[in-house]
Amino acid sequence: MSKTQETTQARPTRGSLWRNRNYLLLWSGQTISSIGGGISLIAFPWLVLSFTGSPLAAGLAGLLRTLPNILYLFAGALVDRWNRKLVMIICDSGRALSLFSIPLALWLGHLTLGQLYLNASLEGILQVFFSLAYVSSLPQVVRKEHLMLATAQEEVTESITGLLGPALAGPLFAVARLLPFLFDACSYVISVVSLLFIGIPFQAVREPAQARHLWQEVGEGLRWMWRQPVIRAMNLLNIAAALVVPGETLIALVLLRAAHTPDIWIGLIFASGGVGALVSATLAPAAQRFLSVGQSIILVRWLFALLWPCYLFGQPLALGLLNTSLGFVDPFEDVPYFSYRLAVIPEALRGRVIGACRLFTSLSNPLGQLCTGAVLQYWGVQPTIILGTIILVLVALGFTLNPHIRAARFPQQTPDPAK
Repeated sequence: MSKTQETTQARPTRGSLWRNRNYLLLWSGQTISSIGGGISLIAFPWLVLSFTGSPLAAGLAGLLRTLPNILYLFAGALVDRWNRKLVMIICDSGRALSLFSIPLALWLGHLTLGQLYLNASLEGILQVFFSLAYVSSLPQVVRKEHLMLATAQEEVTESITGLLGPALAGPLFAVARLLPFLFDACSYVISVVSLLFIGIPFQAVREPAQARHLWQEVGEGLRWMWRQPVIRAMNLLNIAAALVVPGETLIALVLLRAAHTPDIWIGLIFASGGVGALVSATLAPAAQRFLSVGQSIILVRWLFALLWPCYLFGQPLALGLLNTSLGFVDPFEDVPYFSYRLAVIPEALRGRVIGACRLFTSLSNPLGQLCTGAVLQYWGVQPTIILGTIILVLVALGFTLNPHIRAARFPQQTPDPAK
């Protein structure tokens, strides 16, 4: 195939986003695998808690699942070098095999806490490479004018995951502990099959370049990211926010178990967040007619800070309403900001820059989960919630005072900040 033909083949389909066969294959496959991931995301700490009765042990499992995020910086450079579609296929195949080992060990009666920690680590490593390859590929599959809508659909996927994942986790876990992990493993197999039917490359055709050291390529991504004031501010302030927000599942689990909530109701309460997110994900693109990127970010951060103390009520109904509210709020930041970020990053740097962005929370995210578990175990629920609220208020204040965040607009409305 000539370079001209390959370039033409790589162009996203014209017309409606919903007539783009390659996007539909990509989106549907990832939606199914995301639902499976949402099930095991709840089932993992649930299984550890049922084994040990220790929030700290469950927090450690969460840390091991997210600790590989420190690889984002180097993974981004490698994803820019490698075939992104092949990376995604290998990662989902590996995740399927890893998840299959949990129900197999449960069935044989040989499941150990050490194996669960190993599974969590493998899941985290493969997720790093898969997610970077996926998000870097999206602008190659859809046209630029569809990027905001495609990003909104990613929020819809996340919402469906938040709705169906926990809703299914409760009944599946109640029937048999192995079922949530078996379902997730099968979902990764479906994802691999969908990727095999996509007929376009996931990166632009590039001229052969002289081989360079990995550190040099990593440095290019870091320098480009650091020169963008909006992206830089988001990354720095998210370090603090990531100490709090990832612990919400563990806080809710501890509160619900203390209230002797049945397993099925726990799943439905977590699913309530997906209901709110599903509604707002469909509204978020339209909201950009009234809110700039910066205004959306600031509004959402203050709403998170104001809603977080509601965990103090601690009753199942209150937690369901809180999860619905937090789920509703989140896409109003994610859709405009992620669309903005994808639109301004050059294609050849996309994996490295997004990897550099995720580096900032790669340590604070797992540390936040571990600290949440430790504070819950040794200080109790109320101090954990109050401390989290203080941090989120300070983060919201930081976003509000930053002039670059306040002025942030989608690049269709303003000059490219890279220029």
